[in-house]
Amino acid sequence: STMGMLDQVKQAMQMRKEAKRLQAEVEKISCSYNNGGISITARGDFSITQVKISDEALEEIKAGKPERFETMLKNVITAVLGQVKERSQQLMQQAMKEGNLPFGK
Repeated sequence: STMGMLDQVKQAMQMRKEAKRLQAEVEKISCSYNNGGISITARGDFSITQVKISDEALEEIKAGKPERFETMLKNVITAVLGQVKERSQQLMQQAMKEGNLPFGK
């Protein structure tokens, strides 16, 4: 019936609106992680928005141990992206629980 199709279209539009809203929420996420004088901030879309490196962290490079600095940097990036992933998954699960989204029903 035409009514059934109309309902489906409405539902699809509602889901798209909800998915867009959720995407916007995810993009608003911002996490920071700080270790060994390296501080990195990342957003919900996994973009790195800030990198701060203190003199303390640069000492490793000055001391001729760039590998140690690189390892620390890699660890901080991995940690901050892990936080972002966790936070965005929480948002997704929340949205599913509220039943606004079709996935996982």
